[in-house]
Amino acid sequence: MTRFDISIALDYDVVTQSDFVLLIQPAQTACQRVTWERLRTEPVLATREELYGSPASRHLRLSAAPGKLHIRYDAIVDVVHHFALPTDVEEVPVARLPAAVLPYVYPSRYCQSDRMMAFAREQFGNLAPGYGRVEAIRSWVQNYLTFTPGASHAGTCALQTFECRNGVCRDFAHLMITLCRALNIPARLATGIDYGADPALGPPDFHCYVEAYLGERWYLFDPSGISPRMGLIRIGTGRDAADVAFATIFGTVQGSMPRIAIRAEHDEREGLVEPFRHDYAVSTDGTEAGSEHGVAAQLAAHSALTSASAVPRSQ
Repeated sequence: MTRFDISIALDYDVVTQSDFVLLIQPAQTACQRVTWERLRTEPVLATREELYGSPASRHLRLSAAPGKLHIRYDAIVDVVHHFALPTDVEEVPVARLPAAVLPYVYPSRYCQSDRMMAFAREQFGNLAPGYGRVEAIRSWVQNYLTFTPGASHAGTCALQTFECRNGVCRDFAHLMITLCRALNIPARLATGIDYGADPALGPPDFHCYVEAYLGERWYLFDPSGISPRMGLIRIGTGRDAADVAFATIFGTVQGSMPRIAIRAEHDEREGLVEPFRHDYAVSTDGTEAGSEHGVAAQLAAHSALTSASAVPRSQ
């Protein structure tokens, strides 16, 4: 199990009466538990939380009058991972996809997969279906694009990213999702916070990554390669960025960069493992890891991984 201590600080100058919908609180799922949290606003404001989506994203709603607004959120989050050998993880034929998964095969606002089918088939169509093919897509996106802050904007779509070959984590994720869907592989966007990124990339920020539906569960992929997948904390889940913006504001507001801090605990006696890079397939989806037996099994898997004399390293 991995345990994270996180804090998020947001500062705004509210010009006119404004309504905020914020996605800053980690999701509560069978594999991710928020064991403690605290939310403060200055000035003190009434807030309410609404759940939407699957897994449910926690939408924080508040209204603010003109003036300075400071929001501070702190939490302790436990994440239990499912591990699998990549060779054991197969693609799921469309005929066997659950109805709830089908929307993640269709084109969406930022992921126009219907317009990249020819390229995806030419580039990846001859690869054997399965986890390995999705990993090949992830690796191709990471090598094809250059991580360039400021190279894109909120309206940049996967086709534009494909043409300009620059972007940030959001753009990497959109392009990978688009290529997966073009091959009938369900893929979705997850937003959150990541642990383990190179400090040279700058201070911690909100992060976007990808989940692909394989072997009847959602597996994690980070096409930007910024952090180990075990260091990803889920906040929002959707078809693309249109579903999971960390801040949607109705009104006139001036904001600054969020200030985020994240720390991972390491305690072998309590089974707490610091995130590291490896080549196993990793998922935080499914109910089995939420059971008492599942947690014990995953902790045993963590112990086996960390005690191995030679662990393959990638994401």
